[in-house]
Amino acid sequence: MAEFEVRSEIAGVVRTIEVPVGGTVKRDGALLILESMKMEIPVLVPQGGKVKTLLVEEGAMIEEGETLAVLEG
Repeated sequence: MAEFEVRSEIAGVVRTIEVPVGGTVKRDGALLILESMKMEIPVLVPQGGKVKTLLVEEGAMIEEGETLAVLEG
């Protein structure tokens, strides 16, 4: 199976992790929710897969372009 990284398109705070390690997410599904400028923004995956690694935790501040997770798909 091929692995791919999910990166953040914006800076913000991780509010909710929607899919834990070992869970699966469908194409265009929400992996986690970020809060930026008082708005909640879902991080959508470009293709479906199984979450192999989460590199962030709830409450973490992240930067634009930061890798959030590695998925197998």
